[in-house]
Amino acid sequence: MGQAGMAEAAVRYLRLVDAPPVQAPPRPRLRCVREDERAPVGQAEFRRVLGNFATGVTVVTAEGGDGGPAGFACQSFSALSLDPPLVAFMVGRTSTTWPRIARAGAFCVNVLAAHQGELCRGFAVSGADKFAGVTYDAAPVSGAPRLAGTLAWIDCTIQAVHTGGDHLIVVGRVDALGTGDENAAPLLFHRGRFL
Repeated sequence: MGQAGMAEAAVRYLRLVDAPPVQAPPRPRLRCVREDERAPVGQAEFRRVLGNFATGVTVVTAEGGDGGPAGFACQSFSALSLDPPLVAFMVGRTSTTWPRIARAGAFCVNVLAAHQGELCRGFAVSGADKFAGVTYDAAPVSGAPRLAGTLAWIDCTIQAVHTGGDHLIVVGRVDALGTGDENAAPLLFHRGRFL
């Protein structure tokens, strides 16, 4: 039984039992914090507490046109949808690399292995030649740099971009993907350092 069949079975079951209808809770009123207001949580405390959530580390790359390839280190990456296959990553609005990726209209997410901490640090700096000495080939659909030695790669077309505070939420449609060394450990980031 597929997901649709399971959902239909659940609805039939709920109709059989004498249960009151489920009411959605009221939606909270959303608003921005004004300049003259204190943010509800300080940035340092926010970073300290959320730093306890270990994340994988990726490098998002694109074929940057005349300026050469573009890329940045990104730990805010996630699978988003199976049908259609979508992924998402978040990038700071002040990123100087993001506009080059946006212009390309496509990107490749490179999932880093535990031994690639230095590679990540190289892509985390601003203004340097991030691809100097880096081995890569072209992802099959976008042509974006597919870095050597990674655990996995996901070749995507930009589907949507949403605002999220001081970041942008980029949704990509997966066009192709693959794995590298499936026995290698992932590069993890926790409390401000690699594990």
